[in-house]
Parts: sequence; structure tokens; C-alpha cells
Amino acid sequence: MEIEQLSIDNLKQLTELVLELWIDCEFDEQFENYKRILGSESEICYLCKEAGDYIAFLHLSSRNDYVEGAKDLPIAYVEGIYVKSDFQKKGIAKKLMNYAENWAKQKGYNQIASDTNITNSVSIDFHKQIGFAEIERIVCFIKDL
Repeated sequence: MEIEQLSIDNLKQLTELVLELWIDCEFDEQFENYKRILGSESEICYLCKEAGDYIAFLHLSSRNDYVEGAKDLPIAYVEGIYVKSDFQKKGIAKKLMNYAENWAKQKGYNQIASDTNITNSVSIDFHKQIGFAEIERIVCFIKDL
């Protein structure tokens, strides 16, 4: 298993993984979205490759706005993490999160934050297993006028 940083050479593969996680997204929009991350100081992506196939990714950012439970800003934020189903429960997400923590420490951050859907029990359990503390649960509303 190899972990690579996002580059122009694996941008297409990252976009394909992103579309597996967020199925309502469009390829071209996400390709351009992740292309802007190349060379960024405030965002980074890592991809995991097994036997020549890309099987997982992690997207991190530096957030300067309000983050529930944050002691200081900026803070490292897990924007997305995904492992293909055939490769889950093999330590890949945990290994990617080690990269996340190292990136955050290199930036001088004291915390890393994340979020997930309130019904995503697999993600909630994963976060708790690797040391995250649950801070808050919310239900969001909107009304069209």
C-alpha cells in the first residue's frame, strides 16, 4: 500500500473517488475544485494506492472560521475521507488520519476536527476509535420563501 499526495498525475483518480463518496457531485466540477488544491498551503489531499489501483483518499483543510469545540484557530479539518468498501476495516483510514495529524502538527495546530452525518454510525464509530471526542449533534433547517 502506498500513500501519495495529490498531484496532477492522480487528480483524475481522486475525482473518481470523490464521486464514489459524494454521488450527487459532477466530475468536471469536482475535478476543477480539487485542481485548485494543487500547491495550496491551506489544503491537501492524500490518496492510497493498492496494487496500482486508487482505493482511498483524505482531504484536509485549514479552517479559520468557527469550528465547534475548537480551542484555537486556525484548525486542521477533515473535509472528507473515503475508503472503497472492499478495503474498509483494514487500517487504511487510520493510516490516512496519521498523515492528517502529521500535516496538522507541521502547521503548528493543536487540534484536528471533522464532521459526519448524524446517521453515519460507521463514521462516528471510526472517529471515536481513533481518539476524536464527539462535541455536538445538530439538525439543520431551511425554508424556501
